[in-house]
Amino acid sequence: MPRGRPKKKTAVITLRVDPKVKAAAESAAERDHRSLTSFIEVLILEHCDALDQKSSMTSEKVSTP
Repeated sequence: MPRGRPKKKTAVITLRVDPKVKAAAESAAERDHRSLTSFIEVLILEHCDALDQKSSMTSEKVSTP
């Protein structure tokens, strides 16, 4: 884990979810030894990475004459 000053997080996201979804996310975050915020941040970043990979795979398949 990196040492030193923690990154300052300045953006706020407010969302409403079903209480069961929140409980599931809290449970998963606890199993990963993360805060709920950190857990959700990781999920978002991993999803964005996966979309980028899919996008680059799709664009590689398309050839221009």
